[in-house]
Amino acid sequence: MAARKKTPTPRRRAARAKRSSTRRRGTLAPGKQARGLTAADTPLSLESPEIAALSTQVRALSGAPLGAYREPLSGRPLLLATVPLTALQPTPFQRDLSPTHTQRLARRIGESGAFLDPLIVVRGEDGRLWTPNGRHRLAAAKLLGLRQITVLISPDPALAYRILALNTEKAHNLRDRSLEVIRMARSLATARDRGSEQRWAEQFEAPELLTLGVLYETSGRFAGGAYSPFLRKVERFSDRPLARSLQEREDYAARLLDIDAQVKRIVAGLQGRGFRSPYLRNYVVARINPVRWLKPRSAGAAPLMPMGQALTRMTAAARGFKLESVSHRDLAWIAVGAAAEE
Repeated sequence: MAARKKTPTPRRRAARAKRSSTRRRGTLAPGKQARGLTAADTPLSLESPEIAALSTQVRALSGAPLGAYREPLSGRPLLLATVPLTALQPTPFQRDLSPTHTQRLARRIGESGAFLDPLIVVRGEDGRLWTPNGRHRLAAAKLLGLRQITVLISPDPALAYRILALNTEKAHNLRDRSLEVIRMARSLATARDRGSEQRWAEQFEAPELLTLGVLYETSGRFAGGAYSPFLRKVERFSDRPLARSLQEREDYAARLLDIDAQVKRIVAGLQGRGFRSPYLRNYVVARINPVRWLKPRSAGAAPLMPMGQALTRMTAAARGFKLESVSHRDLAWIAVGAAAEE
């Protein structure tokens, strides 16, 4: 007689699912094809033509070149050096400096007794040294009174626009990301070979960040999270020159600020009728969103509706919003649905 199969208990099923999930997460196999340089290809002399001009500039700034090498993945030259803090400045399109974070960082560096994380530095368009990744460390070093700071210098100025893509360990919030992107776009728009938004799509990450950046420049407390789901469905990168596309986005931002003023009026009216929820604004924006129920066709497809048309419909919906159409049963949706859309 065949043995009777045991029915797994809920505890056993949970343990089995956990083991299976652990196995799936652990399958980070190394690449099948080796990439990059060998150890013999990496060293680079300070007198090499690829790095000599940078070494000369560092010495002229009262700094000290320490060594050079070819970056193991791309083979591009890099210079390790120390330079005076006065020789460095952050790129003009980074997120705003946080005094609290700077003070905490300076305190921790002082407690450890060592500054071990070199700043990434490029030669800016004005010939000076820019750090696109290390503004808070630079400010912390100034608080500590350091004379010199360790830097890793790249002769490639375009790295300043690509470095933000590496900031994945601690993601910036929506406001910080949007401000970085719009500042980067404004900097590129003044360059000789500025190109279009589409050319810089990888650096800008998402088209809606450009419009949100304009909005945050105008109003630092703008509720970008409420409008982001709407903008993702109607925003695309433009093929127009950056200066023209930025002007268009400024027009869109002005219209969104007018819509947000209407949304604030509606929220105040709902609060007057007894509605109390931190997600009231999200709820109202979702109600007047003309593409709320439309699903994106595919990645890279045309927008679900032209931006100008969508803003016109959104404005009309906000002006015609009826407070009495909202019932107390909607509070559950506000707490769950609106939070999910942020």
